[in-house]
Amino acid sequence: MYRTKRKIKKGPIIAAVLIILIGVGGFFAFKEIRYRMSDTYKLLKIGYNETETNILIEKYNQDQLEQLIKDKKLEPNIPKLLQQKYYMEKNMDRYLKYLKENPETTVKDAVSLVNVNRDRDFYEKLEKTDTSKGDLILVNKYYKLTKDFKPDNIVPISNQFSYEGNEISKHVYEKYRSMWNAAKEEGLMLIVNSSYRDYETQDAVWKDYAEAHGEEWADNKAARAGSSEHETGLALDIVTNDVIMNEFENTEEFKWLQKNAYKYGFILRYPKGKENITGYEYESWHYRYVGEEVAEEIHNLDITFDEYYAYYLDK
Repeated sequence: MYRTKRKIKKGPIIAAVLIILIGVGGFFAFKEIRYRMSDTYKLLKIGYNETETNILIEKYNQDQLEQLIKDKKLEPNIPKLLQQKYYMEKNMDRYLKYLKENPETTVKDAVSLVNVNRDRDFYEKLEKTDTSKGDLILVNKYYKLTKDFKPDNIVPISNQFSYEGNEISKHVYEKYRSMWNAAKEEGLMLIVNSSYRDYETQDAVWKDYAEAHGEEWADNKAARAGSSEHETGLALDIVTNDVIMNEFENTEEFKWLQKNAYKYGFILRYPKGKENITGYEYESWHYRYVGEEVAEEIHNLDITFDEYYAYYLDK
């Protein structure tokens, strides 16, 4: 007895294959459509590479990404800026402008400079400094004290620790004496050469320089009245016996201060190599009291007070 072979109907199989193919095709088409709608695709289309795109997506919120995509303008410096330790979102437009106008400047330097307002001219638009910050007030060529500002508890400095006629805030004096005693125990001698000056005295100092050498020279050497740290009662010019200011950095006393001043709350206010940040020539003798905690932070971070203020206090 023979069995007849059953005919396989091809129609349903073909239909099933077509359904599978359509489903797979639809799935990939959906994925492609979703990808083309994604921020990643849109950023790549603008011209950002894969690494830059990942940085932008990681660092920016959705509103910022949408605005960047809407502008459709490639800004290769944006991802680089976002990776900088001291990047501040409020300064983004100023960073980009500064880099465009100064193409030789590194992104890192541009961030440091703009954060401390060096993209603006000195004394162009002086703002009143926030005196409520106490020992951490910022006084420079962008932030000024009012003419009637008087620091509290200004006391005379004994001739044991200073040349005659110097004064300073009482709590700064106490810290300076502790530092002076510690240096003395190691056979070193510190002497205050200059300290607190009122508005009128500072005005006379700057005008003398300006009349003798011109305003530009004077601005490199001294602050205009209202913009000097000496008016805060927190700054001391420190030297040693028979040493003029410009030679102080060659002394053992200076080397000791470099290693120890922060332990007593003092920082070297205008360090070498930071002239473009501080706006002043290097001064090995000018020390500013900011308190032990902040002084140690500035020492460890190896930054200026201007930079510290911008990022940690005014952020």
